[in-house]
Amino acid sequence: MKRVFSGVQPTGNIHLGNYLGALKQFVELQEDYQCLYCIVDMHAITVPQDPKELRKHILDVAALYLAVGVDPEKSIVFVQSDVPGHAELGWILTCSSYTGELSRMTQFKSKSKNKESAPTGLFSYPVLMAADILLYDTDVVPVGTDQKQHIELCRDLAIRVNNTKKKTFVVPEGRYLKAGARIMSLDDPSKKMSKSAENIHSRISLLDEPSKIKKSIMKATTDSEGVIRFDVDEKPGISNLLNMYSVLSNKTIDDVVGMYEGKGYGDFKKDLVEITVEALKPIKERFDDIRESEELIKILKSGAERANAISEKTMARVKENFGLGLK
Repeated sequence: MKRVFSGVQPTGNIHLGNYLGALKQFVELQEDYQCLYCIVDMHAITVPQDPKELRKHILDVAALYLAVGVDPEKSIVFVQSDVPGHAELGWILTCSSYTGELSRMTQFKSKSKNKESAPTGLFSYPVLMAADILLYDTDVVPVGTDQKQHIELCRDLAIRVNNTKKKTFVVPEGRYLKAGARIMSLDDPSKKMSKSAENIHSRISLLDEPSKIKKSIMKATTDSEGVIRFDVDEKPGISNLLNMYSVLSNKTIDDVVGMYEGKGYGDFKKDLVEITVEALKPIKERFDDIRESEELIKILKSGAERANAISEKTMARVKENFGLGLK
């Protein structure tokens, strides 16, 4: 079977954009691929973290993986820092990357904007992301469209090494959703939905209560035209909500637009609230069942052992081709 790898940072509650852009794919892919799904805690420390809170969020994300439908019998679920190969390969790939290509990463430019200096980890974390992927001879990477530039960097690094160090890495392909792949902020549809945004109503988290979901959607930015139609350039707010509605209801955007012909934003938003609450209800129930269970820790420990077994084979080949260590 071909292999899939992807990961999510444990930096707060996973939101609807994460779910529709990546996690929904996780569940679909595990039927046809060998899948490794990681909680990328080493990426989280590119900014300061409270150790106690970080460990809590690691378990939260792991429980949400299972709650959305990831099956630990079919997929390997583990914590990034429990597999030493991630850091080891990250350094090796750092030595094969260039400051110019890393400085062009749009996410780095966005996060370091108007700052005199930025953490080195923030600058180089796309290389660690590449290591995460290449460590497992990954064929397919399911991610949101905002990660496309990072996937291209990963491919470039793999090809660069392969051209000078024999056939060291499998060159992966990104898998991106089209409709709904990038859910935008509810209060500013020019920006993607984010866990770190100050306004809690800019996002819908998977564990939000129905009252919070209702308030966030009803407050969502639209426009003064009052006509429900899909036009990202002229009507980014309502187009973002149409994306959400389409993916959560399994209807096409054209079908949704047709349903609300002649109706106003109020009716549309009320129905979107209902659809969103119903879609997230079973996820929250499953999360509550597993979050404090011993089963969760056992799954993560077993997943780390299985991931290590794969990564050690890759690292043996990498070290051989780079001339590292003694035979």
